[in-house]
Amino acid sequence: MTRALVTEICIALPGAEHSDPWDGGHDAWKVGGKMFAVVGTAADGVSVKTASIEDAAFLIELGRAERAPYFHRSWVRVPWGVADRAELEDRIFTSYGLVRGGLTRRVQAGLPPLPNPSAGA
Repeated sequence: MTRALVTEICIALPGAEHSDPWDGGHDAWKVGGKMFAVVGTAADGVSVKTASIEDAAFLIELGRAERAPYFHRSWVRVPWGVADRAELEDRIFTSYGLVRGGLTRRVQAGLPPLPNPSAGA
């Protein structure tokens, strides 16, 4: 897992935008102006939001993630090598969905639509 893979996953999400809010080499991925994934300057993992503090603690207890420094306790850091591509995509997609779902209706309405999962079936 690498920064490039996180970029590949995030850039494909509708309305996802990249920024470096601290001007120090961070990759912060946002939707509607709110962060859903961050790769720090050490570039040794990606921080993502979970549904709750309890979910974050569970992932940490399972060894699937670590406490994300500088973030709320509902965020975790997934170090490279812990997750395969499918798990990493799931963590990023979940974080994106939580953040997007928490945006105001007006902001959500201004975003590109989510893909229809049954469209190809």
